[in-house]
Amino acid sequence: MTVESTDVLIIGSGFGGAIAAYYLAAGGARVVVLERGPWLEGQDFEHDFLLGSSNTRVFDFVAGDGMSVLSGNCVGGGSVVYFAALPRAPRFAFERHGSIGRRMWPAAITRDSLDPWYDRITEAMIVEQQTWDDVTYAGGLWAAACDHAGRTANPVPVGVDRAKCTNCNWMMSGCRFDAKRSLLFNYIPAAVAHGADVRPLHEVQRITRTDDHGYRVHYSHVDDEDYRVHTGEGTIDAKIVVVAAGAGATPLILKRSEDSLGTMPHAVGRYFSGNGERLNTAVINEERVRDVLGLDRGNGLAYQANQIGKGPVVASWDRLSASLPEYSRFSLEQLYFPPGLGTILAQAPGAEDPAWFGPAKKEMLDRWKSWLIIFQMTEDDNEGVFGPPPPTGNAYRISQQMLGRGVLHYDPTPNTLRGWAEADAEVKDILERDGLAEVTPWTNDVVGAYTVHPLASCRIGDDPATSALDDRHELRGHPGIFVTDGSAVPGALTVNPALTIGALAERAIPGIVRAAQARGVPVRYHDAVPSGDTAPTPRAAGTGQQWSTA
Repeated sequence: MTVESTDVLIIGSGFGGAIAAYYLAAGGARVVVLERGPWLEGQDFEHDFLLGSSNTRVFDFVAGDGMSVLSGNCVGGGSVVYFAALPRAPRFAFERHGSIGRRMWPAAITRDSLDPWYDRITEAMIVEQQTWDDVTYAGGLWAAACDHAGRTANPVPVGVDRAKCTNCNWMMSGCRFDAKRSLLFNYIPAAVAHGADVRPLHEVQRITRTDDHGYRVHYSHVDDEDYRVHTGEGTIDAKIVVVAAGAGATPLILKRSEDSLGTMPHAVGRYFSGNGERLNTAVINEERVRDVLGLDRGNGLAYQANQIGKGPVVASWDRLSASLPEYSRFSLEQLYFPPGLGTILAQAPGAEDPAWFGPAKKEMLDRWKSWLIIFQMTEDDNEGVFGPPPPTGNAYRISQQMLGRGVLHYDPTPNTLRGWAEADAEVKDILERDGLAEVTPWTNDVVGAYTVHPLASCRIGDDPATSALDDRHELRGHPGIFVTDGSAVPGALTVNPALTIGALAERAIPGIVRAAQARGVPVRYHDAVPSGDTAPTPRAAGTGQQWSTA
């Protein structure tokens, strides 16, 4: 039987996978990308939540023990379903000690050393700073409340073509208007143009060794309607493997490969971080908003606009200060979370626990247009640990699409709980001042804590005892295997992590190229970012906006 082979096999097509695919293919390597989810584009994204719609096809919701993870499941990964908020991480995030009591990032990486790589992905994604003219009603209300409470607020930098955006607020289900600058408009088409072979509905199960010191990747074909069904299987041999399946899947592929590859580094599947994330729902008092803040959007309405606009447009970064102690630093970001989980997990204000059902919750749901949701990104303690991997995939599949039961255990430490409590108190002080709203954190009673930005389950570092990867993103003890997704980020960043994940992937490419060359792959480092020809709005190179929380 003929065994298929390639130079580089990439697992996953989110930021870590797509960036690697582009540069390695453009440099002359034969590249195959295996993606578990489907390949959807603008016209495929639907504005409903029915089973089988794009909403259930492109998401992966895995409920663990104490932590649930929501991530992308499609070509383009999280970039297709994220809200396109693209800030750079603050300088202090790279100096964090976290649970290990010393600097967790490799010495070779600081904010200054990462800035040139930030510049590259900022150019490729066309990151632009929103102005106050771009701010939606929800963002404006949050900004006005912050100002009233003596805090500052700022429009968020995004990867959005503002001329195409219709403010439909369906960004999280994929953008049917092609306004969101996901990886579908830059790195992926550029990779394909250079010969990369992107294969959707291919779920990688494990990696084994070959006799020539390369690797064999074993995969299953996934049914396009029922993700629990595998319709076939196959293998591909490669000299280099880049694992970029996401922080909730990458460690499980590696752990399932131990029987063949040998012992994994201790940190594989440990030190998981949910980016310290938490959500608060404020039910706005419309009369007080009009009287105290002087807001009026016409037709007798002061607000009632939770559903109008797009994802995060305004954030308060007052607590992103290196002068504050660790676990007391966080960002507060106005966010639209769509119905479904949002309405289930939002807790009714002023009711006895549990308050995610009952008369108080019904009354709260009747006022859903007056909601304002605040997304908190704090500093956690990397306390997540993955148990033994399931037989296939990253979870025990419960439904045809989207829903699974995972093996992640997360028990928040006092440090993490304190960070959440301080962020909750700050939101409450801002929005309950002068009776503007009633604020209640989302309950953890149903699915535990939750994150849309999983990180650190296979992280880079200098200490082999607490990091799975060296500072070049190579898996310790397994030369030729690299990890470039969010699992490589050492810890919580206090801001949306997509741009940092991308910058780290950009930084890792020269080292992967050198490793491939050492294994006989005829590849060079192609240093040009994807051109404007593949972006939604062509432009000259080098005109991308730069933005920083530092």
